[in-house]
Amino acid sequence: MTDRKQINFTIIPEDGGTEPRTYANFCAVNHTPFDFTLTFCEVMPLSEKEIREAEADHVVRAPIRARLVLPVQFVPTLIAALQENMRVFSESHQQPAPPGKGPVH
Repeated sequence: MTDRKQINFTIIPEDGGTEPRTYANFCAVNHTPFDFTLTFCEVMPLSEKEIREAEADHVVRAPIRARLVLPVQFVPTLIAALQENMRVFSESHQQPAPPGKGPVH
C-alpha cells in the first residue's frame, strides 16, 4: 500500500509578455450540471440604426471576445477571488464597492 503525501503549492501564471489582453465589458453566464460557461463580449456604443433595430426586436448583438468553460468546483473559488480583489480595489481607490445591482445575464 502506498501512502499519498499531500503537497501544498502556489500556482503562478507564467507571464512571458506575449499573450494578448482581450477587452470585454459584458459577460453572459450559463451552466450545465457539470460546468459554467462565461462568454465575454465587447459592446460598443450603438449607431442610430442599431438603436432603431434594438428598439424593434430588443436584441443587441455583440462580438464574442472569449468563452471560458469552468468546472463547477472552480466557481466558488473564482467568486471568492473576485470579491477579495473588489474589496482591495475599493479600499485602495477609496470607493465603496458597487452594490451589485444591474443587469444579470
